[in-house]
Amino acid sequence: MEIERSDRPPSRVNWLLRRVMRYFAAPRLNMREDYEKVRRVQRQLAVLPGPRFHALDVEIISADGDHPIPVRVFHPREQRRDEVLLFYHGGGWVTGDIESYTPACATMADLTGCVVASVDYRLAPEHPYPAGLEDCLRVARLLLADPTRAGIEATGEIVLVGDSAGGNLAAVVSQQLRDEGVAGAKRQILLYPVTHWDHDPATSEFASVRNHGDDYRLTNTEVQDYFDLYVPDAAQRKLPTVAPLMATDLTHQPDTLLITAELDLLCDEGEAYGAALERAGNRVRVHRVNGALHGFITLPRFSRSLREAYDVINEFLDERVPGKDAEDAT
Repeated sequence: MEIERSDRPPSRVNWLLRRVMRYFAAPRLNMREDYEKVRRVQRQLAVLPGPRFHALDVEIISADGDHPIPVRVFHPREQRRDEVLLFYHGGGWVTGDIESYTPACATMADLTGCVVASVDYRLAPEHPYPAGLEDCLRVARLLLADPTRAGIEATGEIVLVGDSAGGNLAAVVSQQLRDEGVAGAKRQILLYPVTHWDHDPATSEFASVRNHGDDYRLTNTEVQDYFDLYVPDAAQRKLPTVAPLMATDLTHQPDTLLITAELDLLCDEGEAYGAALERAGNRVRVHRVNGALHGFITLPRFSRSLREAYDVINEFLDERVPGKDAEDAT
């Protein structure tokens, strides 16, 4: 599988910058104890002055009728495409919500010209696996069948999008819909997704876990904390519904754009998932953003990494696959 890379050369982080980044890395936080503080800070940052946006808040009732699932629908200032991007936010299944991701989703709507529907799925540890996944599946099933259930007048297809843990959820939703025999999304965009269960540098098969797991924004310790909170039963972490790279059948998955960040410990496992999808006969495009850290989709609009990613995303959304319409009609 060919991996596209940025025009800029791979990064060479000098020792001083590495020490500064290590100082601010996540081991300074104990996520198992501090996740509520992180949530509060994320929400506070999200209300800082930013671009104007038009959004509609709706609620979808869970399959068991037990709770509502909030969905925030963002409309771009100029709608240039008919696709609706169904977005699952990151945050290790523990932090993040539609409030903290509002700036990123407003940016996504404007830079793609698409309507964006952001899902406020339940978070661990209050709601461990599979609660959040069930919420994501519920919204996907309903919107794929009838987007008006979320107040969306859609004439185009639903595209699954997720970053980090949200990328994990998007990948798992696609696998689950296939297993259920439900018509899933035709395309998905996975941004630096979590696809594997092992992030211990002593045992991981991925070099990026060893090379980038203690110096940068996301660390081995933080990922392990997230897994402890999201899937308390360690025996379940190898399930494909937690680690989609563990799936034995990856056939009939959506056309996939998979974007990774060079300085991210998840870089190699994300690219490994892209390779596995391709081996299973799926159409896959993998793009690595050189010099990028984990979580760059939430950076300001002037960020070089973010703008590069959206250039690739827009190219992917513009693509039309020869024979796809005829294939879907049969």
